[in-house]
Amino acid sequence: MSEPITLNVGGKLYTTSLKTLTRFPESMLGLMFDGALSTSKDRQGNYFIDRDGKMFRYILNFLRTSHLDLPVDFQELDLLNREADFFQIQPLLEALQKIKSPVTKIKKNVMLNIIHDSYLHTVGSYTVKIVTVQVFSTSCALLKLLNSKFYYVFNGDNLSTGTNLEDSKFISLEWAENTGSRMERHYVMQNWKSLYVSPSHQQIQNLEMFVQQIIKTAVDGGFLLHSIPSVSSVPVILHFTQY
Repeated sequence: MSEPITLNVGGKLYTTSLKTLTRFPESMLGLMFDGALSTSKDRQGNYFIDRDGKMFRYILNFLRTSHLDLPVDFQELDLLNREADFFQIQPLLEALQKIKSPVTKIKKNVMLNIIHDSYLHTVGSYTVKIVTVQVFSTSCALLKLLNSKFYYVFNGDNLSTGTNLEDSKFISLEWAENTGSRMERHYVMQNWKSLYVSPSHQQIQNLEMFVQQIIKTAVDGGFLLHSIPSVSSVPVILHFTQY
């Protein structure tokens, strides 16, 4: 059995197990506690989540039993729905939807994290920037969409990114920023690849352009962007809504 895990949710402490927190792997909690998303801790070393502590009681009980048990006079369905939406626990959202209205269409909040890094590689008198990114999302549909749009070009050939989403919950990419045709021979020698995006078949010049193409691809695919992210932050965090 795994050791107990204590959470500080909005100032209220809850103790549970890793198995319970990862019961739904595609939920926010599932991604947080399998290492796909970053976590933070309070001064006592408890995992800290800045959400409604009172509502988390019902969320945790649902994770334990897969049943939504609410008091007869429960009056905070909208608040509980917002919390379930944040944690992206789809079975709980569906259970709440049955209580509220069987005909209202459920909207799904989607988070996408881009963890990025870069380093400089010098060849002779030229310096090339190599960019690495890992793209995580709470939506498998969004990850599959993005994975289908980006591709490499190496020595004149188009190559897939090589990410198998059946075995992974993220997309991992590495490319060399464009330095012009004078470096083509070095690209081949160093096994560097250029990154492109379809259907425009534009070459990704830098991280800023990569994030722009992520947003464009998601929006074209039916995801509504909530706010413009800061590309300088690590990770770059994007919030979407999918209907």
